[in-house]
Amino acid sequence: MRKIIFLVSLSILLTNFLSAQKPIDRKNEINQINELMTKSYERGLFNGNVFVAKKGKIIYQKSFGFTDETKKTLLTKNSILNFGSIAKQFNAVAIMMLVERGQLNHDDPISKYNLDLPKWSEKVTTRHLINYVSGIPRLENGLIVPKNDDEAWKILKKTDSLLFEPGKGYRYDNGNVFLQRRIIEKVTGMTFQDFVTKNIIKPLKMNNSVFDAKSDYKNRTSCYDMDNVRCPEMEFISGWLWLDVNDMYKWIDAMNHNRLISKKSFETLLNNPYAKDQGGSLGRFYEEDELQLHNGISYKFESILLNDIKNDVVIILASNNRNKVWDLGHIIRDIMLGKAYEIPKKSVAQLLKKEAFVDVNKAIESYFKVKKTSEEEYSFNNPSELNSLGYELLRADKINESIEIFKLVVKEFPQNPNVMDSLAEAYYTNKQYDLAINCYKKAIELGGTNGNAEKMIEKILQEIGKK
Repeated sequence: MRKIIFLVSLSILLTNFLSAQKPIDRKNEINQINELMTKSYERGLFNGNVFVAKKGKIIYQKSFGFTDETKKTLLTKNSILNFGSIAKQFNAVAIMMLVERGQLNHDDPISKYNLDLPKWSEKVTTRHLINYVSGIPRLENGLIVPKNDDEAWKILKKTDSLLFEPGKGYRYDNGNVFLQRRIIEKVTGMTFQDFVTKNIIKPLKMNNSVFDAKSDYKNRTSCYDMDNVRCPEMEFISGWLWLDVNDMYKWIDAMNHNRLISKKSFETLLNNPYAKDQGGSLGRFYEEDELQLHNGISYKFESILLNDIKNDVVIILASNNRNKVWDLGHIIRDIMLGKAYEIPKKSVAQLLKKEAFVDVNKAIESYFKVKKTSEEEYSFNNPSELNSLGYELLRADKINESIEIFKLVVKEFPQNPNVMDSLAEAYYTNKQYDLAINCYKKAIELGGTNGNAEKMIEKILQEIGKK
């Protein structure tokens, strides 16, 4: 009897061992990702490049769509794009390289570098800058956006006070990025671009990367909107690296394998000790999952990086026609982890956009017609769909139209506090303060919006002199 039990146990162990050694069905993963991306492109939800790697090997790479609004030139794997905020990683890592070399102490006040800044520079450190907790004044303030480095300097130098005490608040602002780059220049005696090129781009053989790419640069793309209108060319502070997805992977792989900075320095950048839930120079880091998540937006350029360190999976999506990049990146990770997923449906907001700008009531009529006849084809279960359209109208100063769309969203999702908060914001913008307060109160009753509704009620009461 013991012999039989032993043989059965041995058989089970052998089966489990052989099962563990079976190769993962990569072909199925590839087919699933390809179906997801192909259908998303066909549904107008993605135009850009996709890159997926597992354990150092490329699992999937493909280009969908065109380089610009003329739709004459197809994207390729060599197309370079603006990765938005993800490019901020390069100045942060450059800072840590200097720290490791003993050329910079990130706990020294930035006044040490003789930047000719106001007295607040004596309280702000480089560590504050890389974690976005410096409290320095904003570079972009409403319609005022610096078009170059000189204008950025003027903004910083003429402001005498901080927004908050360093380390006591959080604001994700490009002023922190600007000063990081200038400190690198002060310490090294090189331009930020030259330092990164010499110490990062060339060693990693990122041969298709360029700073502040001009419109006629080889392989450069341009962003455009859903109406095929080209975005304006960016006039802003210098030092933004444009690159293709292959070079972006070389960068991530180098960070994961400590080829530029130590593991300790990498972890210093991943973990923001002042605002753990907000993230820092390398995006957000979910410690339990060992997942680095960073996205970037510049006009209609949009990108996402999912660096799944635990499972050794890297996912990169870069688009020049902003749409569903965020959702698609997470769905690809679900596929790689063997989780259930759904392919996104067509955007009902995109369908209604033109009509909403001309006649919002007809757009709402169209919404209910499409919902009745094409519910399987379009997305009706996601409140952010219509909400995004409401905000587009609001930004275009079509306030009454935005109110009607937000009212529609509230009708469709009556238990959602965020859409109620959005309607309140539109009423507030339209100076309909009583209606705004009522909606903010309803948002609080529905579960609240992380304190925003309470703050807005207090602000409104102060403005109308009732408090």
